Amino acid sequence: MADECYAHPRLAAVYDPLDPDRSDLDAYLRMAEEFGARWVLDIGCGTGVFALLLAGRGIEVTGVDPAGASLEVARGKPGGDRVRWIHGDATALPPLRVDLATMTANVAQAIADPDLWHGTLRGAHAALRPGGRLVFETRDPARRAWEEWTREKSYGRTRVPGVGTVEHWVEVTGVDGPLVTFRSTYVFAADAADAADAAGPEVLTSDSTLRFRERQEVEADLAGHGYVVEEVRDAPDRPGREFVFVARRTD
Repeated sequence: MADECYAHPRLAAVYDPLDPDRSDLDAYLRMAEEFGARWVLDIGCGTGVFALLLAGRGIEVTGVDPAGASLEVARGKPGGDRVRWIHGDATALPPLRVDLATMTANVAQAIADPDLWHGTLRGAHAALRPGGRLVFETRDPARRAWEEWTREKSYGRTRVPGVGTVEHWVEVTGVDGPLVTFRSTYVFAADAADAADAAGPEVLTSDSTLRFRERQEVEADLAGHGYVVEEVRDAPDRPGREFVFVARRTD
C-alpha cells in the first residue's frame, strides 16, 4: 500500500509544490543519455516528474506506481499522454523490454518489505532487455540521515497556488534496526473567506518506513537476481551520503 502522502488526493496534489527542487534527477537524466536508453521503466514514478522529463526528450517511458492519486496528478500534467502509466508495482508488470529501469529518490528504500523488494528486483530484471541496466539510490546507513529528520530542521511554510498556505514537517517516530519510521505532517490553513465558519486548519499526516540497506546487502541481492553491479556511484546532490547502484542484466 502507498503511504498517505502519495495516495491521499489532497496530499498528492501538493507533493510537487512542497518539493520543487528536483535537481536530484539531473544525474538520472545524464545516465539515460550515457546508456543510450530509448525505452525506460520508471518504478515508483509518483507524480511523474522524472517520467515526463524523459518523455520530453523523446524517450518511450512506462511509469508504475501503487498510488492512484499520484498517478492522477501525473496524467493531468502537460505531456502526460506521452507516458504509459501503470497503477501497481514492479512485481506484476505487463510484458516490457526496456533499456533502463530506474528507482529515483526514496523509492528503493521505501520498498521495505523483503518479499516486495526481491519481487521488484525480479520484475525489473524481466522488463530489461539483456544488457539493460537498473539504476537506483539508497542512503548509506553509516551516515544516519534520520537523525536530521526533526520538526526543527524540516519545518516549512509554503504558499501553494489554488490551495493556500501549507505548513509541513517530518519527525522520526521509530528506529528498529535497518527500519526507520517517520511521520510527515501537513497543516492546511483555513480559507480566509470561510474563517468565521471554519473549525480550524485541516491537519493530515502520513507515516512512512524506509529500509537502510548496507552496500554489501544490496550487491548480494542484485547478484542473486541476475544482475552484475557495474558501478556504485556517488549522489551529486548528497555527496558521500548515498550509494547509486548501476546494475546490468547479465543474460
